[in-house]
Amino acid sequence: MSALAAATPEMGGKWKVHNSIAGNENDQDCAFAQNEKELSGTCKSDSDKEPVKVTGTLDGNKVTWKYNSDYNGTALTLIYTATVEDSAKFTGSVEVQPFGVTGEFTATKVK
Repeated sequence: MSALAAATPEMGGKWKVHNSIAGNENDQDCAFAQNEKELSGTCKSDSDKEPVKVTGTLDGNKVTWKYNSDYNGTALTLIYTATVEDSAKFTGSVEVQPFGVTGEFTATKVK
């Protein structure tokens, strides 16, 4: 494996993301497309009527993505941040703006 491949993880494909935010558990199906250091795609949870559009970036093995959502009529932005050590499963933090609530997530690649 080259140093470049180790530095920038392959994020493209389908992922199961489990969130734990302020005592609330939720699962999402995400599909990411990677174009060098840019990340795009969609995520959909059981409570979403439509998938939400995701944008993000990769900086070495650090990945960040975010999307806008709605909770009981309040606009939210969820921001996911992680350091990817394993291309099949990783964990990180999630922040809910404008509330400043944080939680954790686990992402597992779907084969």
